[in-house]
Amino acid sequence: MAHYYTDGSASPNPGPGGYAVILDGQPVALGREANSTNIRMEAQALIAAYKIAEAGDKISTDSEFWVNVVTKWAAGWQKNGWKKKTGEIKNLELVQELYALYLEKPDVILEWTRGHVGTDGNENADEWANKAREGATL
Repeated sequence: MAHYYTDGSASPNPGPGGYAVILDGQPVALGREANSTNIRMEAQALIAAYKIAEAGDKISTDSEFWVNVVTKWAAGWQKNGWKKKTGEIKNLELVQELYALYLEKPDVILEWTRGHVGTDGNENADEWANKAREGATL
Protein backbone atom coordinates (compact mmCIF):
# COMPACT_ATOMS: atom_id res chain seq x y z
CA MET A 1 0.00 0.00 0.00
CA ALA A 2 1.39 3.34 -1.07
CA HIS A 3 0.61 6.60 0.70
CA TYR A 4 0.57 9.63 -1.58
CA TYR A 5 0.51 13.24 -0.40
CA THR A 6 -0.72 15.97 -2.73
CA ASP A 7 -0.66 19.74 -2.74
CA GLY A 8 -1.23 22.65 -5.07
CA SER A 9 -0.04 26.23 -5.06
CA ALA A 10 -0.62 29.49 -6.90
CA SER A 11 1.20 32.71 -6.12
CA PRO A 12 -0.25 35.19 -6.43
CA ASN A 13 -3.69 33.58 -6.41
CA PRO A 14 -4.66 33.65 -9.26
CA GLY A 15 -1.29 33.48 -10.93
CA PRO A 16 1.38 30.91 -11.79
CA GLY A 17 0.46 27.55 -10.26
CA GLY A 18 2.11 24.25 -9.47
CA TYR A 19 1.20 20.90 -7.98
CA ALA A 20 3.00 17.90 -6.56
CA VAL A 21 2.34 14.27 -5.68
CA ILE A 22 4.76 12.82 -3.13
CA LEU A 23 5.49 9.15 -2.37
CA ASP A 24 8.07 8.09 0.22
CA GLY A 25 9.37 11.65 0.47
CA GLN A 26 9.98 12.02 -3.26
CA PRO A 27 7.91 13.69 -5.99
CA VAL A 28 6.30 11.24 -8.40
CA ALA A 29 4.25 13.84 -10.30
CA LEU A 30 4.75 17.57 -10.77
CA GLY A 31 2.94 20.06 -12.97
CA ARG A 32 2.36 23.73 -13.52
CA GLU A 33 0.05 26.20 -15.23
CA ALA A 34 1.09 29.73 -16.17
CA ASN A 35 -2.20 31.19 -14.96
CA SER A 36 -4.08 29.21 -12.33
CA THR A 37 -5.50 29.18 -8.80
CA ASN A 38 -4.80 27.23 -5.62
CA ILE A 39 -8.09 25.34 -6.09
CA ARG A 40 -7.22 24.27 -9.65
CA MET A 41 -3.75 23.13 -8.63
CA GLU A 42 -5.09 21.12 -5.67
CA ALA A 43 -7.42 19.32 -8.10
CA GLN A 44 -4.63 18.69 -10.61
CA ALA A 45 -2.53 17.12 -7.84
CA LEU A 46 -5.39 14.81 -6.84
CA ILE A 47 -6.06 13.83 -10.45
CA ALA A 48 -2.37 12.98 -10.94
CA ALA A 49 -2.36 10.91 -7.73
CA TYR A 50 -5.50 8.99 -8.70
CA LYS A 51 -4.01 8.17 -12.10
CA ILE A 52 -1.10 6.33 -10.44
CA ALA A 53 -2.80 4.99 -7.29
CA GLU A 54 -3.86 1.37 -7.00
CA ALA A 55 -6.36 -0.47 -4.80
CA GLY A 56 -5.50 -0.10 -1.13
CA ASP A 57 -3.37 3.01 -1.65
CA LYS A 58 -4.07 6.19 0.31
CA ILE A 59 -4.13 9.75 -0.98
CA SER A 60 -3.81 12.56 1.57
CA THR A 61 -4.66 16.16 0.72
CA ASP A 62 -4.97 19.30 2.80
CA SER A 63 -7.81 20.47 0.54
CA GLU A 64 -10.96 19.84 2.51
CA PHE A 65 -12.83 21.47 -0.36
CA TRP A 66 -11.84 18.78 -2.89
CA VAL A 67 -12.50 15.94 -0.43
CA ASN A 68 -16.02 17.35 0.01
CA VAL A 69 -16.46 17.76 -3.75
CA VAL A 70 -15.82 14.11 -4.53
CA THR A 71 -17.26 12.49 -1.40
CA LYS A 72 -20.32 14.69 -0.78
CA TRP A 73 -21.29 17.08 -3.56
CA ALA A 74 -20.38 15.70 -7.01
CA ALA A 75 -22.98 12.92 -7.00
CA GLY A 76 -25.79 15.44 -6.57
CA TRP A 77 -24.33 17.81 -9.13
CA GLN A 78 -24.07 14.96 -11.63
CA LYS A 79 -27.66 13.90 -10.91
CA ASN A 80 -28.76 17.50 -11.64
CA GLY A 81 -26.97 17.65 -14.99
CA TRP A 82 -23.78 19.08 -13.51
CA LYS A 83 -25.54 22.07 -12.03
CA LYS A 84 -25.89 23.25 -8.47
CA LYS A 85 -28.76 25.24 -7.03
CA THR A 86 -26.65 28.37 -6.60
CA GLY A 87 -25.36 28.48 -10.16
CA GLU A 88 -22.50 27.19 -12.24
CA ILE A 89 -19.88 24.80 -10.93
CA LYS A 90 -16.47 26.41 -11.15
CA ASN A 91 -13.69 24.26 -12.65
CA LEU A 92 -16.32 21.80 -13.86
CA GLU A 93 -13.87 19.92 -16.12
CA LEU A 94 -11.66 19.20 -13.10
CA VAL A 95 -14.65 18.22 -10.94
CA GLN A 96 -15.81 15.77 -13.60
CA GLU A 97 -12.36 14.26 -14.20
CA LEU A 98 -11.56 13.86 -10.50
CA TYR A 99 -15.00 12.45 -9.69
CA ALA A 100 -14.73 9.90 -12.51
CA LEU A 101 -11.35 8.74 -11.17
CA TYR A 102 -12.76 8.59 -7.63
CA LEU A 103 -15.62 6.36 -8.84
CA GLU A 104 -13.30 4.26 -11.01
CA LYS A 105 -11.02 3.49 -8.05
CA PRO A 106 -13.28 2.98 -5.02
CA ASP A 107 -10.55 1.01 -3.22
CA VAL A 108 -8.22 4.03 -3.12
CA ILE A 109 -8.59 5.80 0.22
CA LEU A 110 -8.96 9.58 0.05
CA GLU A 111 -8.33 11.46 3.28
CA TRP A 112 -8.11 15.05 4.41
CA THR A 113 -5.09 16.02 6.46
CA ARG A 114 -4.61 19.33 8.21
CA GLY A 115 -2.08 21.43 6.32
CA HIS A 116 0.97 23.16 7.72
CA VAL A 117 1.07 21.35 11.06
CA GLY A 118 4.36 19.54 10.52
CA THR A 119 3.15 16.35 8.78
CA ASP A 120 6.20 15.37 6.74
CA GLY A 121 4.34 14.21 3.63
CA ASN A 122 2.13 17.28 3.53
CA GLU A 123 5.01 19.68 4.12
CA ASN A 124 7.02 17.94 1.39
CA ALA A 125 4.10 18.16 -1.04
CA ASP A 126 3.75 21.86 -0.28
CA GLU A 127 7.47 22.45 -0.88
CA TRP A 128 7.41 20.59 -4.20
CA ALA A 129 4.19 22.28 -5.37
CA ASN A 130 5.97 25.61 -4.92
CA LYS A 131 9.04 24.28 -6.77
CA ALA A 132 6.78 23.07 -9.62
CA ARG A 133 5.13 26.50 -9.76
CA GLU A 134 8.62 27.96 -10.22
CA GLY A 135 9.40 25.50 -13.04
CA ALA A 136 10.80 22.35 -11.41
CA THR A 137 10.14 19.11 -13.27
CA LEU A 138 10.82 15.44 -12.55
